[in-house]
Amino acid sequence: MQRLVIVFVSLVLIGTVKCNWQLVWSDEFNGNHLDENNWKYHTGVHKRNHELEFYTSHRHENVRVENGHLVIEARPEEYQGSNFTSGRLDGKKAWTYGKFEARAKLPSGHNLWPAIWMMPRDSKYGIWAASGEIDIMEFRGDKPHEIMGTIHYGGTWPDNISSTSGVRHYKHDFSQDYHTFALEWEQKRFVALAGTVRCNWQLVWSDEFNGNDLDENNWKYHTGVHKQSHELEFYTSHRHENVRVENGNLVIEARPEEYQGSNFTSGRLNGK
Repeated sequence: MQRLVIVFVSLVLIGTVKCNWQLVWSDEFNGNHLDENNWKYHTGVHKRNHELEFYTSHRHENVRVENGHLVIEARPEEYQGSNFTSGRLDGKKAWTYGKFEARAKLPSGHNLWPAIWMMPRDSKYGIWAASGEIDIMEFRGDKPHEIMGTIHYGGTWPDNISSTSGVRHYKHDFSQDYHTFALEWEQKRFVALAGTVRCNWQLVWSDEFNGNDLDENNWKYHTGVHKQSHELEFYTSHRHENVRVENGNLVIEARPEEYQGSNFTSGRLNGK
């Protein structure tokens, strides 16, 4: 029987975050050339994402360092059988956990898709996406007020899983000025930031899921079938198979089983 199990280790409203990060690496793009101790060119055509451009290598028109900036330029031109060119770089450094930042001004225009990704150095658990991918920032040039972040994991494609922040709408036009995009990656938490500084927050509420039962001072069950969003499961109430607290975790489990006229069950909670 296949089941989907989601485990939460804790939920916080506002938590204390780190502001005393220690800088271990940076590239300020000083000088006139890309530092190839830090970067390597990713070349060719990537049809998996239906991309139309050819990613070039050591071509000033597409990748260059000038005035303290790294410039990556997409151009409409015939090159190696493609009608467009652009640049794509892979970092040569690798870390597990920490804070990762880039300050960038993004391009506007149809069919432009700049992104800042973290990819595994070694495909220890298999090819994409079994070994993971963290998308710190993805942007559509025709939607200049929207940013999205995603993590990819699970099995190899097409059996992978994606969890996303969803599309976030901001008052900023990210193509008009420079903004800082960041990821705070801890063992049990990802925090993606766009133009936001997080320092010295005061914790006002948390549920660490201690004990053996759901704390109903904090949560209430959301029950029934939600057909308006084409959901197939029946959200149950006080049913251990679907919602439970165990070993300091909140577990929400979806199950393929007949229940109250539905073929699936799951749990859904609303905070109080």
